[in-house]
Amino acid sequence: MAVTKGHGNPDWTRDEVILALDLYHTCNGQIPGSTDDRVRELSCVLRAFPHHSQAARQESFRNPDGVAFKLQNLRSVHTGAGLKNTSKTDREVWVELGHDRVRTRELADLIRHCLKIVDELPEIDDEEEFAEGKSATKVHIRRERSPRLRKEVIAKRLKQGGLTCDLCDSDGSKYDPAIRESMFECHHVIPLSIIGETKTKVKDMALLCANCHRLLHRAIAHKKQWFSIYEAKKQFFS
Repeated sequence: MAVTKGHGNPDWTRDEVILALDLYHTCNGQIPGSTDDRVRELSCVLRAFPHHSQAARQESFRNPDGVAFKLQNLRSVHTGAGLKNTSKTDREVWVELGHDRVRTRELADLIRHCLKIVDELPEIDDEEEFAEGKSATKVHIRRERSPRLRKEVIAKRLKQGGLTCDLCDSDGSKYDPAIRESMFECHHVIPLSIIGETKTKVKDMALLCANCHRLLHRAIAHKKQWFSIYEAKKQFFS
């Protein structure tokens, strides 16, 4: 059995477990050892994660032994036999994705893509992390914060009659017109796992007041599911 020697390393994140589960799915029950090229490749990916930059300097951090051990954990969750020290994240990810190889691969591909640009991304509150994972959430937020895109969305709305939050219908009329537009933010109406790597367009954006935007992000993270503007308005704002 793999020996991780990883006492003191950070807990595995949802993103990391999804990548491990993607490899587990490809193994079809035959768990590879630490010398397997696929295990070594995943170890390199995980050690490059920006979320654990300090920990990644330790030799024990997400080394091939640790990756092989995590695959054993996932098999234990799957079969109910073997190792008993599985984590809450292991179990949660398995419940969601353990029987959906296609969705697991979609999310794993998205995570790998986001990691290529994650160094440029904003920090997020852990309570805001979407089901797509921390890296994808950061990409989502960065796109929403694009000054150019926000300017285009606001200009379009002004031409259409004015600025109004798509959720609470507030128009900010009580505020000074010189600063009124600062209360509005852009929000993706399509999850990143669907919109993918394509350029974000004005038609892909809703306009929300800062308060509703924060509440909607928290609802998406808490419920671990995406809500359209219509669904959110019906469930949380009616």
